[in-house]
Amino acid sequence: MVKKSENNMKKLLILLIIFYRKFISPIKRTKCPYFPTCSEYGLEAIEKYGALKGSILALWRILRCNPFSKGGYDPVP
Repeated sequence: MVKKSENNMKKLLILLIIFYRKFISPIKRTKCPYFPTCSEYGLEAIEKYGALKGSILALWRILRCNPFSKGGYDPVP
């Protein structure tokens, strides 16, 4: 039962990121200074580590993504 809810949460998070990439990201002025982008990073982290740990990694990445960030290559660990 736990696996099913984890899988559902993972799917929901992935759908939210896809929605963001398709509808919100194109209208933003600023672009992510990191490679891969924050949304790509989030997708990869959730796929690799699951909903909870992947979300935490993605959130930490988003918090580091700001105008004062140097950016650059930052892969999912």
